[in-house]
Amino acid sequence: MKKYTILQITGIARQIKNMTQIDKVKKLTVLFPIILILFYSCSDDFVNVNSENQNSETYFNTEEDYQNALIGAYDLLQSTYLNVMMGEIASSNTLAGGESATDVVGIQQIDDMIHTPTNEQLRNVWSWMYAGINRANYILEFQNNIEFPNKASVLAQARFLRAYYYFELVKWFGDVPLAVDQRILFGTQFDLDRTPTSEIYTQLELDLIYAADNLPYMQPETGRVTKGAAQALLGKIYLYQEKYPQAASILSELINSGPYDLVTDYSTLFENDNENNIESVFEVQYSDEEGAGFGCLQCSEGNVAVGFNGPRNFNGPLFESGFSFNVPTQEVYDLFEENDARKDIAILNIEKFALENQDYNNGSGVSWTEGYEHTGFYNRKYIPRQGDSNIGDQNLTNPNNYRAIRFADVLLMAAEAHHFNGNDGLALQYLNRVRLRAGLNEISVGGNELTNAIYLERRLELVGEGHHFFDLVRTGRAANEIQGFTAGKNELFPIPEIEIQLTGNRWVQNPGY
Repeated sequence: MKKYTILQITGIARQIKNMTQIDKVKKLTVLFPIILILFYSCSDDFVNVNSENQNSETYFNTEEDYQNALIGAYDLLQSTYLNVMMGEIASSNTLAGGESATDVVGIQQIDDMIHTPTNEQLRNVWSWMYAGINRANYILEFQNNIEFPNKASVLAQARFLRAYYYFELVKWFGDVPLAVDQRILFGTQFDLDRTPTSEIYTQLELDLIYAADNLPYMQPETGRVTKGAAQALLGKIYLYQEKYPQAASILSELINSGPYDLVTDYSTLFENDNENNIESVFEVQYSDEEGAGFGCLQCSEGNVAVGFNGPRNFNGPLFESGFSFNVPTQEVYDLFEENDARKDIAILNIEKFALENQDYNNGSGVSWTEGYEHTGFYNRKYIPRQGDSNIGDQNLTNPNNYRAIRFADVLLMAAEAHHFNGNDGLALQYLNRVRLRAGLNEISVGGNELTNAIYLERRLELVGEGHHFFDLVRTGRAANEIQGFTAGKNELFPIPEIEIQLTGNRWVQNPGY
């Protein structure tokens, strides 16, 4: 078996054979984002055409073909930077920020809960997630072409990735078209219906059970899906459906059997030299080895959200400049206790940081430009660090990995599942592991106090990581927590209008839009 790390995605993707007529694919992706057929790109050199006779129906003839296609399916994970950033902005944790009230209008609209079906950023979420699904389904559509020793692992990884992308779509849009083991091709939109979320969850459970059964806890290639990642995502999907016994069971199995633990020193957790550590259950890999531009953000191998989050025109130690989006609120900063080790590691208090570094640059101190909706805070977990290559547009090619599923998240999900399954003792045990790492005292409460303690701990532990909006929605707290949120409407985002039009207006839009 030829081994690759996920950081080799770009180099291999360029060598993947042409699966379809690329010019036609480019046109179709403009007209119909759901039909992002395998390996489309914004740049002419992304796909190297080796044979005009090569096509998708005759591609899978060797294990290497499957491995290359699998790496292509991983590639769309990098586009989830947008899901993460907007998941925070939509919540009560952060404001849109940016340069002005018209800086990336779609993001500003989501912050104010006035987004519409023509929102460009929502269309990107839809398009990029379906591109990932199509790439995973491409492998599964031809899974019976040949046999090879690592086939079960390849299929398990593909099924995890399909589940990951579909879970994102369900969180954002609710009922969406479900395609299993076949690509969505141009023309099939006239026969596609939106599938009920419950049916999609059933398929995702099957995919993740298969993945957990056919993957090891440790992979030789950094960034590959593991058994633990599959168990964690399965537990989260159970939790979203309020299947508390199932969630409690699979998450406790992961906690007791997996190789994961909390990183002792929280201050190191989000630094670039501490990626893929013992707390990382699943991590989206980024690099600064190849740059990108605003013409094709999803083409970047870097974490685009990091540049968006950074302080504008920053001059000082440790960090670099950004576009001052996704700024934390005073409210969330003040929720941390003063002795909480996470407070100034999760959130950068720029005034406090400047005071601590007033001797920087021979006494000139730290400087920056206040952006729109300036709060004085930045998402320190994901802002640019000094020392990166920053090839291309430096704000778009940051190498900071996204810690998609952390062990702390697993512990808190398990605490919630056991609490609602009637085992407060175990719930407290998991909750207090997270609190103790933060330097806080153990608590011993029950009932509603424990419920609220778990919810608060999730907010503080995971602030800046894109989970809070969806936590508020699934627990029924969003209308009371998010300014401008309309119950019965804003639990979901609108299906992009162009998608409905291109089905001949067969789909009904989400309520309220």
